Amino acid sequence: MHILRKRKKRTNNTNKSFSVLDNKKDGFEKPEEIIVGFKNRLKPRSINQKEYIRTVAENTITFCQGVAGSGKTHIAVGMALEYLIEHKVKKVVITRPVVEAGEKLGFLPGTAEEKLHPYLLPLFDEINHFISNQHRGKLQSSHQIEIVPLGLMRGRSFHNAFIVADECQNASYDQLKMLLTRIGMDSKMILTGDTEQSDLEYRKQGGFETIINKLQDTNSIGFSSLETTDIVRNPIIADIVYKLQ
Repeated sequence: MHILRKRKKRTNNTNKSFSVLDNKKDGFEKPEEIIVGFKNRLKPRSINQKEYIRTVAENTITFCQGVAGSGKTHIAVGMALEYLIEHKVKKVVITRPVVEAGEKLGFLPGTAEEKLHPYLLPLFDEINHFISNQHRGKLQSSHQIEIVPLGLMRGRSFHNAFIVADECQNASYDQLKMLLTRIGMDSKMILTGDTEQSDLEYRKQGGFETIINKLQDTNSIGFSSLETTDIVRNPIIADIVYKLQ
């Protein structure tokens, strides 16, 4: 049984991890009770994915380099949510660079949050695979899940948190250096990327790979690599990635 807030409630369902948010406290009405649990659980589908999960569990910071569709972001988000719901951390922070893939979209209308929403949709999709949209909204409103652009991470420190940095091939060396220094006490961080799919200008590329090389043999930092054999989307993707390398 896993409780994100103060009061406990018994249930006959002992097979699922969940959290209960109360609807009353000290006589005041609160939002209706919501059980926060997994819609789907994380399941590794290859030997490399199992090794990736083990590396994350054994290290404070993990770098995962892998081809498109190999599960690097899926596993990172799934592990972060498991740590949150099982009370191993107090919050999950998910970030990625705001970089357009190929074409320029120009200035988007709306508030700052509305402008950023299209860039963060892949992260919402991954979260929604594991928990319901309603539960995600509840965890976000209580600041137990934060989804923020990489450019807004400067000056922050995250203690007792699980940080997932996605699409790191689209971050510069200086941005990644800044990100790595955001990690606080009792926290974990995963940085994922595919060095073959950078959308940065050529002169700005290579930061992710350079940092991986420089941090080899550093205590509490692990490295994982996923290949075409680990692709878990439509099987045709493995053939496409192999032939277009």
